Amino acid sequence: MATQRFWTLDDVAEILNVSWSQAYAMVRRKELVAIQIGGRGQWRVEKDELERFIQQKYAEARAVEPDVAGEQVPAGETRDAGVDSPS
Repeated sequence: MATQRFWTLDDVAEILNVSWSQAYAMVRRKELVAIQIGGRGQWRVEKDELERFIQQKYAEARAVEPDVAGEQVPAGETRDAGVDSPS
């Protein structure tokens, strides 16, 4: 039997543990590349594209460093940039 190449948005939502609406929003924002198939325009996400999306999210997470308060700030930036600290 052939391996599955494409996932439905239901499959993607389950894999990412998000709602169908959240998966659809990622596609509409073009964060996640998908194609429409058939007369009803059902969305399909190629397995390799989903893996690329996941790896990109990991790369983004690695580029963020927690600040002193534990909030995440992009690497090389500070949360309080340009704000005077109390004396």
